[in-house]
Amino acid sequence: MESEAIGTAASHADFSLFSLIMAADPVVKLVLLFLLLASIWSWMVIGEKLFSLGGLRKKSRQFEEAFWSGRTEDFDMRPGQATNDAASRVFAAAAREWSDARRQSHNPAEAAAIVSRAERSMRAAVDRELGRAGSGLGVLATIGSASPFIGLFGTVWGIMNAFLNIAEQQDTSLGTVAGPIAEALFATGLGLVAAIPAVIFYNKFTGDLTKLGDQLDTFSQDVLVRLSRRASESARD
Repeated sequence: MESEAIGTAASHADFSLFSLIMAADPVVKLVLLFLLLASIWSWMVIGEKLFSLGGLRKKSRQFEEAFWSGRTEDFDMRPGQATNDAASRVFAAAAREWSDARRQSHNPAEAAAIVSRAERSMRAAVDRELGRAGSGLGVLATIGSASPFIGLFGTVWGIMNAFLNIAEQQDTSLGTVAGPIAEALFATGLGLVAAIPAVIFYNKFTGDLTKLGDQLDTFSQDVLVRLSRRASESARD
């Protein structure tokens, strides 16, 4: 008879997701709301980075191909042109130094100074591009690291409520503890739902940024070689 009563009580309890959330403790509700907002925020960052980083690398490759194929010869070493991608903005940093240097008379020693200034300018430009491209990744890192612990807090709180219900009602039936325990487990699950995509895409985007940085660094060194040769030729003339 006792087992039948327990089964009857459990069958009358509403364990739908919506009912569990509405009946949850206010602290658990706050945890669930925070995790839901964190998950939405991370997916917004992920969507933006999927398009922006992919577009940056593609446009930079296109500019480099045009640059080395000679199709950019008409604006060689002149600033202010084709600055709609990372590679062209890095190139423009060297072009500004070249443009300024051509207004002065220079010798071989000045040629070396031009290359040195251009190198520093391009290095700063690469850092700016990587900083701009990497904005928002801190959000993914924070969500990926903090969400499981926030979900665990909700789990601990829900299990604590389950034991308090047992103590208050002096009843260990399923209907007494099922709700708080289900809330606790749902908090854990939602924490993982928020954290796992954030961690995966944070690692992916970090790798993409590293590749973009290597691509821009290589391009910068190639441009510096070309600039050094042009500066030396101009100094001899």
